[in-house]
Amino acid sequence: MNEQTRFQLNETDLPKFWYNIYADSPVPQTPVLHPGTLEPVTPDFLSVLFPMDLIMQEISTERYIEIPEEVREIYKLFRPTPLLRARRLEKALGTTAHIYYKYEGVSPSGSHKPNTAIPQAFYNKIAGTKAMTTETGAGQWGSSLAFACNVFDIDLEVYMVKISYQQKPYRRNLMETYGARVYASPTELTNYGRSVLAENPNNLGSLGIAISEAVEAAATSNGTKKYGLGSVLNHVLLHQTVIGEEALKQMDMADEYPDVVIGCVGGGSNFAGIAYPFLRENLKNGRRTRLVGVEPTATPTLTKGVYTFDYGDTAKMAPIVKMHTLGHDFMPPGIHAGGLRYHGMAPSISALHDAGFIDAVAVKQKETFEAAIQFAKAEGIVPAPESAHAVRVAIDEALDAKAKGEKRVILFNLSGHGNFDMAAYESYLSGKLEDYEYPAEAVKESMSKLPQVNLPA
Repeated sequence: MNEQTRFQLNETDLPKFWYNIYADSPVPQTPVLHPGTLEPVTPDFLSVLFPMDLIMQEISTERYIEIPEEVREIYKLFRPTPLLRARRLEKALGTTAHIYYKYEGVSPSGSHKPNTAIPQAFYNKIAGTKAMTTETGAGQWGSSLAFACNVFDIDLEVYMVKISYQQKPYRRNLMETYGARVYASPTELTNYGRSVLAENPNNLGSLGIAISEAVEAAATSNGTKKYGLGSVLNHVLLHQTVIGEEALKQMDMADEYPDVVIGCVGGGSNFAGIAYPFLRENLKNGRRTRLVGVEPTATPTLTKGVYTFDYGDTAKMAPIVKMHTLGHDFMPPGIHAGGLRYHGMAPSISALHDAGFIDAVAVKQKETFEAAIQFAKAEGIVPAPESAHAVRVAIDEALDAKAKGEKRVILFNLSGHGNFDMAAYESYLSGKLEDYEYPAEAVKESMSKLPQVNLPA
């Protein structure tokens, strides 16, 4: 019996390749469409926003894509990240299950997001980019790209969802410490932001609106700025697979293999990062691990959304993709898991969920924070509100195993710490948080505003 708690790889174990799910996916890629013409986009159209290296990764079907040595050197500041056996949590639950978590909160920005921020900044740097724009919800992505742009001497402007800008000032301060300029979205700086504020001066923002502003700022810069995206697109999910590749080696060190792998889902990057290498093992090597994405009931994209073509942003400027969506005009409630307030989902995750290869669960806000505090008391780490959704379902899995008298091996991605999110915990502890379930009627209403795509939907 292995009594080890912490499983730490050496720098020499740092992955040399990212894994591309499109090499092995049993469901084909769906086309990315131009928001104006509704025809498949060309690399020239995407090059307004992204450097060509990232565009080629977006459409690649190569199984493994080499990680540049310059990127691996910066990864070494925090990677490989630790895998831990949650022995104290297991004891507190009295469960027969074994619970493991891959802890991404050791990165400079405290989350998994630098795994893609660093290569995105690198590829922009070698393409000659001098400035970038992006959006951020909870702030993990914005602070990660701010860190990466600082490393590669690229200017950055961040459109931060206004409710998160107000709830999480220290995330904003961290971005500014790294040298980024941060704006509360919707702003008066873009045509779309001004139009939103004209309709509702008190608009609290959404990721869809913030994406629209960041895309507009890049697209209208006459080529002086490029855009960085923290989730959803394939090249982003690709970069995150270092998480799962490391976890496979670490589970070998523990002499166990997970029966279930869990991650929270907003756009899908941290879930795909840990789940896709295990999905490869299911598809290629006959493993039978369940893969579970966890979302809030307030933003139930996979559990209540429709799988169809929709715009990636609210202003209908970003490309159209086939995904699970709540509708591009979705206006989320001000839940504290700001990184999960997106109307859509990564196209690859959406397709795999629709085909039955990925499961999805929606959980309520208060029970999520209850699980987060239970985890913090047992393991000492305060989870980010987003990551706490994975904690909730990991605990539920462990209790289910206990009730059935089963030994179940559970692995979840603790995608970030909540040290900048204590205002959210204060709201929970003082009884101010409320549960919210997004109504199916609202989803149905939004479906009438979808783009009319003449491709199989």
